[in-house]
Amino acid sequence: MLTIVGNGMGDYDFTNVKVDFTRFDKIICDKNFKEDGENILKFSFKDAKEYILQNYKKENLLYVVTGSPYFFSAGLLISKKLPQNEVSIINNTSSKVYMQERLFISDAKIDTFSLHGRANIDLSKFLQNTYTFILCDKLTIPKIKDAITYLKPQDIEVTIGYKLGYKDEVIEQINLFDYSYRAFNLDEPYVLVIKRLFNPKDEVSKDDEFSTERGMITKQYKRHLSLQNLDLKPNQLLWDVGAGSGSCGIEAYKRYKVKTIFFEKQSQRVEHIKENLSNHFVVDTKLLEGNAEELFESCKETPQRIFVGGGGEKVIAKLPYLYKRLDENGVMLINAITLKHLSLMINTLNENYIEYEVFSLSLTNYKGKLDLVEPERQLFQIKVLK
Repeated sequence: MLTIVGNGMGDYDFTNVKVDFTRFDKIICDKNFKEDGENILKFSFKDAKEYILQNYKKENLLYVVTGSPYFFSAGLLISKKLPQNEVSIINNTSSKVYMQERLFISDAKIDTFSLHGRANIDLSKFLQNTYTFILCDKLTIPKIKDAITYLKPQDIEVTIGYKLGYKDEVIEQINLFDYSYRAFNLDEPYVLVIKRLFNPKDEVSKDDEFSTERGMITKQYKRHLSLQNLDLKPNQLLWDVGAGSGSCGIEAYKRYKVKTIFFEKQSQRVEHIKENLSNHFVVDTKLLEGNAEELFESCKETPQRIFVGGGGEKVIAKLPYLYKRLDENGVMLINAITLKHLSLMINTLNENYIEYEVFSLSLTNYKGKLDLVEPERQLFQIKVLK
């Protein structure tokens, strides 16, 4: 029989564990716990799981986990491998509940994700609700600081919960836009609660919501079609090549919660993209200025989606390289507005035995009191599936 119990908030000990320890043949815990005894086994997760699976039928085991067994806990992972009648779980206070109680936050107003030992922010939960709770490690604050590059200090309010349950516990507001957080030893346990102070804009944007250079923007209907053909999913990495105003990548974030890297060589357009990223509250994004074909190799992460909206003949020559960089089952969408570029793109793909399909889109708007005809330039799209 296995009993899983959380130790609640505080140090790595059994102070807040309210069970009769004499009932158990063995007490299993993480190597960080300070308790010692003949029947106390300090294991890594892998060793704890192996011991429990081998001995739960012949021994009465207690598995002590940090915080709550129901909150990002190894206990639940092990419990799912055992018959239900062989497991019981005793809850305790999690760091999330602890902070909610002190900041008076309801369950409906807070989203949660972990960056403890994880590389990437969950964009489907980050700043999507009024509050975001983040389980942290020593690298978390630098990651979040980088992710909010295009936000303003007045856009968010950040509270740190430092060494919760310890005698020297700290719960106070901090500023992530400077380096004042360095007053805390980030090797110690801590969590963040971020309050969103801005009102998110509509997921579907109108063209006049973007700052542009002489109206250089992928127009609304074509933008919708492009995003639809990219088959975007949350937390994918999108490369927006020849980003222009950044409208496609920005709306991709707002609608699908993807992480975007923008490539743009024109300095004036880069300034417009910066303004648009800030105005639309886009997070966890990168903007690279320069010739895209020279910047691709500096990006080490593998993109799941690539959108080529510009860049000229030098970028077209790099289409085989982009295809190679694309993740398995990824999508590359290439826009062309001239037959010359369309022909060059098709020839490049054919010469490299890359399969594709082509769409064309012709739009005519009717504007003003007289419904005057205002046709848009025809758009060709090439879709590549890897």
